[in-house]
Amino acid sequence: MSLRHLPIHASLLLAALIFTTPAWSADPVHKETVELTAGKTVHSVKGKIKGYATAEYTVTGKAGQTLSVKLKTNQPSNYFNIRQPGQDEALFIGSSGGNSYQAKLPADGEYTVQVYLMRNAARRNAVASYSLEMGLRD
Repeated sequence: MSLRHLPIHASLLLAALIFTTPAWSADPVHKETVELTAGKTVHSVKGKIKGYATAEYTVTGKAGQTLSVKLKTNQPSNYFNIRQPGQDEALFIGSSGGNSYQAKLPADGEYTVQVYLMRNAARRNAVASYSLEMGLRD
């Protein structure tokens, strides 16, 4: 049977299935830019993620500045990664490095701090409430 011979309601249903993206196919990503001034007080953000959702905080820094990030969470499978501009590999991987980072930035640019749940917790649709402290100094 060709599409030409399908009843109109079946054709509309088929079109809806083909041209819509199911809600479960995309995991929500919260994105936020954080303005850090070198030497000023630590900037703190609070958030909550659930399942495969993530939160991404963009921080601009210069080569040689020290970036510090500390995650406090109620969920043992909650971590953060840091990605640097133009690099495929993460600068820091929380699941192997822990929940705090402090090091000199290797290059100028926008760095992304991504907060996430490990797959064991994400597939259970676990919830993590966290606070993330970020600072920058020369």
